[in-house]
Amino acid sequence: MIINKLDNVEVSLENGHKYALCDIKKGENIIKYGNPIGHATEDILAGAHVHTHNMKTNLSGSLEYKYSGGMEFSYSEGERTFLGYVRENGDVGIRNEIWIIPTVGCVNKIAEELARRTGAFAFTHPFGCSQLGDDQKMTQLILRGLVNHPNAGGVLVLGLGCENNNIDVFKSVLGEYNGKRVKFLSCQDSENELENGAKIIDELKKYVSEFEKKPVPVSKLRVGLKCGGSDGYSGISANPLLGRFSDALTKMGGSVILTEVPEMFGAEHLIMERAENEDVFERCVALINNFKDYYVSHGQVVYENPSPGNKAGGITTLEEKSLGCVQKCGSCVVRDVLFLGDTVKKNGLSLLNGPGNDIVAITNLTASGAHLILFTTGRGTPLGAPVPTVKVATNESLAKRKGGWIDFDASPTLAGVDLDSEFFDYVLDVASGKETKNEQNNYREISIFKDGVTL
Repeated sequence: MIINKLDNVEVSLENGHKYALCDIKKGENIIKYGNPIGHATEDILAGAHVHTHNMKTNLSGSLEYKYSGGMEFSYSEGERTFLGYVRENGDVGIRNEIWIIPTVGCVNKIAEELARRTGAFAFTHPFGCSQLGDDQKMTQLILRGLVNHPNAGGVLVLGLGCENNNIDVFKSVLGEYNGKRVKFLSCQDSENELENGAKIIDELKKYVSEFEKKPVPVSKLRVGLKCGGSDGYSGISANPLLGRFSDALTKMGGSVILTEVPEMFGAEHLIMERAENEDVFERCVALINNFKDYYVSHGQVVYENPSPGNKAGGITTLEEKSLGCVQKCGSCVVRDVLFLGDTVKKNGLSLLNGPGNDIVAITNLTASGAHLILFTTGRGTPLGAPVPTVKVATNESLAKRKGGWIDFDASPTLAGVDLDSEFFDYVLDVASGKETKNEQNNYREISIFKDGVTL
């Protein structure tokens, strides 16, 4: 399959790998998606396999970026709606659940037992104590985002009592909260934490029962975008499908969030040129450069594509991965740049700081306020976030083999089938209550980005 008329390689519909369309000389650029994805390290004959044995990345070192003008954002709400739960503060949730958020890993098992007894959902993690400075702040900000998430109609914040991030300290980060919706329990101060925790959750159940679904404009919907375990089809089938969805949603006033900053490397120029204004452009530049500096500060190669699964699936360089990855946000105007712990404030496309690591990325997206996550995969994964996590298969084989994981098969687009309307309707069904596979399987978990000292 030829993706762009400028390409000098094509993608096999049998295995997702690249093959030369013409003779390519040593040092000549390999072109895919109409852009260079690396260069030939030897002469390559027409029809030959193009991969790690005969091509290499073009990327190295820091780059300079120049602002060339902003793009205007506009939308028209239209008539599309989904069924959501309107909260007392005016925010909207697409689920009406009770979440248990531990302040510290020491109470994880208590949280899990309370969840087992009550039907609430516990999101455990190993942090909250013996952390210092910005590292502890990161934990607190992510937990704050989870506590404030509108998909949770009620929240029990479960503490131990002696941890750095004890309940009183965490409250200072949490700020204002609705006392009917958010409850606290310090286990060291409770004679029977399981009994008392269950009583609190019963109170929360009564509170959340007051909320009923009602039609909500699609402009209220916030969708996270993620790809994991990519293959050679990711940038041809599933990611472009998400891109067309993103364009359609934002034109109706909805919001999409793109993260995985290292998987923008090599394609960041395509995103920066869509910045709404110079301030957003400069924050895009800072987002990219700061993450490159993070790599360098730890002695790591900035432009390495570390995943063996990506390579096995036919992806050779980071440019190739990135050019496919950024297609998830279509042609949307970049309206905001969020750093870890920030929540979505603007309609349209927001970029979110954070790594490509799947479980960290879906946690970051959830904490930023995403109601649901669209997660494309060419290799397959059971992973799910606290919010509905729609797995979109890039190829038919995966969709058939892992039906217990996959929610939507994007592979028919490889044969020219238009799935755009069907996919948009499916996402609104999920927003209205249709369960995803991760929800059916109760595959929900979090992981918090860590970069600091543990005592």
